[in-house]
Amino acid sequence: MEFDVGLMIPDKHLSIAEGAIQVMGWQSCTDPSSFTYAVLKALTEEYHFSLETPFQDYPDEIKYVILHGTDGRELKVHYKGMRGEGVYDVAFEGLIRNVQRKYRETGSDTMKQEYEQFMRITPCETCKGQRLKAESLAVTVADKNIYEITSMSVKNLGSFLNDMELSHQQHLIGDQILKEIRARVGFLNEVGLDYLSLSRATGTLSGGEAQRIRLATQIGSGLVGVAYILDEPSIGLHQRDNDKLLGALKNLKDLGNTLIVVEHDEDTMLAADYIVDIGPGAGAHGGQVVACGTAEEIMKNKNSVTGAYLSGRIKIPVPTERRKPTGFLTVKGARENNLKNIDVKIPLGIMTCITGVSGSGKSSLTNEILYKRLARDLNRARCIPGKHDDIIGIDQLDKVIDIDQSPIGRTPRSNPATYTGVFDMIRDLFASTPDAKAKGYKKGRFSFNVKGGRCEACSGDGILKIEMHFLPDVYVPCEVCGGKRYNRDTLEVKYKGKSIYDVLDMTVEEALKFFENVPAIARKIQTLYDVGLSYVKLGQPSTELSGGEAQRIKLATELSKRSTGKTIYILDEPTTGLHFADVHKLIEILRRLSDGGNTVIVIEHNLDVIKTADYIIDMGPEGGDGGGTVIAQGTPEEVAEVPESYTGYYVKKYLEKDK
Repeated sequence: MEFDVGLMIPDKHLSIAEGAIQVMGWQSCTDPSSFTYAVLKALTEEYHFSLETPFQDYPDEIKYVILHGTDGRELKVHYKGMRGEGVYDVAFEGLIRNVQRKYRETGSDTMKQEYEQFMRITPCETCKGQRLKAESLAVTVADKNIYEITSMSVKNLGSFLNDMELSHQQHLIGDQILKEIRARVGFLNEVGLDYLSLSRATGTLSGGEAQRIRLATQIGSGLVGVAYILDEPSIGLHQRDNDKLLGALKNLKDLGNTLIVVEHDEDTMLAADYIVDIGPGAGAHGGQVVACGTAEEIMKNKNSVTGAYLSGRIKIPVPTERRKPTGFLTVKGARENNLKNIDVKIPLGIMTCITGVSGSGKSSLTNEILYKRLARDLNRARCIPGKHDDIIGIDQLDKVIDIDQSPIGRTPRSNPATYTGVFDMIRDLFASTPDAKAKGYKKGRFSFNVKGGRCEACSGDGILKIEMHFLPDVYVPCEVCGGKRYNRDTLEVKYKGKSIYDVLDMTVEEALKFFENVPAIARKIQTLYDVGLSYVKLGQPSTELSGGEAQRIKLATELSKRSTGKTIYILDEPTTGLHFADVHKLIEILRRLSDGGNTVIVIEHNLDVIKTADYIIDMGPEGGDGGGTVIAQGTPEEVAEVPESYTGYYVKKYLEKDK
């Protein structure tokens, strides 16, 4: 990892005086009273340049001095501080050398993480990213060294192995090994991972991809009499690849194994021999077995919400009309990863789905190029966009928001109430009660983040962490407050007979009824209810929330804000972990976001979401090297008529089923 100038100075149109340098500790270079400013002033006098000039307009020799220093040459620095005025002989270290030294010397993990924001992974200069020394790379099979072979996609490797021509002696040596390799490559193909390269870092795999690799390993083991439990193996799979996955699962079952699959995917349910439907609702409204039996039996069960959607008794409707774009963003020359130097027009003011088989280039276009470029230009984020020439039309937007499935916080103190901002209003309400006023309590008394009202034994967490050697940490309720987070005096303050802890312990549904006469609070809680989180507690720790729940809390937060009509929202597979009924609600929320003139872009495989979109951009045709182009774009009806589009084929069947 090396420090990257593009991350340290993200906007080179700015001057140093305007805050071009974003590194911690260097912001003071805009403050005339700081020593850093005095050093830079001396530098400008020595090298004859101005701090008011945009960084991009400096000649190369000035940029070098700012970044790499004066190479020991000392400057006369005039500085007037609290201890007096003086002239100091100082050699300017340079931005890059300064942060390299600070990163090397700090013993704080927090500081290291802060500096690592400005670093990026670069290939090793000696081996050029090939990992092995020259002697090892000199050994080849069919004119390919081990780096070249492991860099191939699974699909290309399969073809390479099948087309390999070996001498008689090589056959004697390699036949058994090749048989094993071909079998394993075949298993990866079976579970829809033909676009991955063997050298792909595990940290870059999605949860679904990692799970399918483990599944391929089990298929290859040939074990019999094993019970396999899979949690949503269809995550991130296109319908075409899902058919392959179902075939692989059937083969595993036919060997004599038992498969238990937790799944929301319709095709998986219809392919199952037996279904156990849990419900009928979520949270306090669930926990019962609603129906058991074959898919046909579930469909006939009047109490099963799952059965109602499978049978078509309840349908997610196709919009009566597709909304028209208010403008376009045009991505020029996109060539990140497997993108083939393409130009893509993305409509604004409506809901667009980016579709395509796994590995077709959806994330490269949307997350790596579009989001990172907009985040850098609109939000002033520290990120480097993927390779492209330009994006035209950014001036039509004011901000970009990525609503992903990352946690809303990393400690038990983060919860839906704090994230959405409703907790501030609730604390204001408690501070205005007669009890609080009589005791002189202010809003801060009801915070579990500061001293005063919280339980100091657990610092307001309500739980204590017990570190276990060689085992995951264990959390136990605080013995002093009993998990209630606050001290006894704070809990004695009541609103409508409930303490601040009692309110945090309410579900969204309970809180909505409790605060129905407080419109400002009720409105915020209503958005949580609208996104299908009626069962979640207001104070539920973020560490206990699933990725899908975290994403819907973020959606609720955006819904509660005043719309500007110029915001672009980006979501990557928001249906992960969602039941038909939850998808139904999600679609309504996404359309509400775009009704206000905002733009919603969704990477998705779920056909219910795709059929309700105003516009589709279908990538492909295949994954990996076989992808990276736009196969079709237009309304779902238009894409359904494109014979080259795999997505169009499935959308057409789905639209015909809904007629």
